[in-house]
Amino acid sequence: MLRYAAIDIGSNAVRLLIADISKQDGKYKYKKNTLIRVPLRLGDDAFLDQHISAKKSGDLVKTMMAFKDLMDVYHVTEYLACATSAMREAQNGAEIVKLIKAETDLDLEIIEGQREANIIYANHIEAELDENKTYLYIDVGGGSTELSVFVKGVPEASRSFNIGTIRMLDNQDKEETWEEMKTWVKENTKNYKNLAGIGTGGNINKLFRMSDEKDNAPLSLQKLNSMYNKLTSYSLKERIHSLGLNPDRADVIIPACEIYLTLMKWTGIKQIFVPKVGMADGIIKLLIEEKLD
Repeated sequence: MLRYAAIDIGSNAVRLLIADISKQDGKYKYKKNTLIRVPLRLGDDAFLDQHISAKKSGDLVKTMMAFKDLMDVYHVTEYLACATSAMREAQNGAEIVKLIKAETDLDLEIIEGQREANIIYANHIEAELDENKTYLYIDVGGGSTELSVFVKGVPEASRSFNIGTIRMLDNQDKEETWEEMKTWVKENTKNYKNLAGIGTGGNINKLFRMSDEKDNAPLSLQKLNSMYNKLTSYSLKERIHSLGLNPDRADVIIPACEIYLTLMKWTGIKQIFVPKVGMADGIIKLLIEEKLD
């Protein structure tokens, strides 16, 4: 049994996904074995101070040490560790990469927005949907939003924007970035009618579970809008205690909703499909493509 691991160091949380790789009908598939999520919130430091504090970098090193031990126990043969928006913006990002290498012997790559988008799209979700349709793929993270337009299963355009949930909570999202995103998305979708959405990321997955929609059914703009209105009618405490949201989900879910709704309204998207995949899944798929296919 081959085992691969993906480490995704995001602006809100750090994730380890360990997956079992097998071959069926001549194709390599993976099954999620273990997923661990640690809410470190590196973005709070990175977006406000452009520097990750000693406390948070210490917590990150401890987390990576724990991940290394787990990977050893699970006999992981290949791994890829990627850091996104927060580490991209922290002036001491490269120093932390060196510290992690020294303390844990793990290699960590700080990736650019375009590579982040490519890893997310390695999931090839569009292949499971109607290939005659045009889709806007939206991945919302803590520090950035990755967008891609798929026409008949082929990515026509893709771009990463510095708009994310932690960035919005910290009031570090800029008006001109929103305008830039609006211009880009309108320009790249204007020739397509009946555009549908594909949404990935922890928040849209949580929203989908809360919506009680059947698996594989899309989430409508109307439903998402009414869920947003419901969520904003509760205080942060009530979202944690009455709705049962984790504290590190209860605040970011509101700005995430705002990003999805805004993009859907700009493009006339009436429904969004929510596959259960994210950055870590994309890393596993990429490893399979690079090492086995």
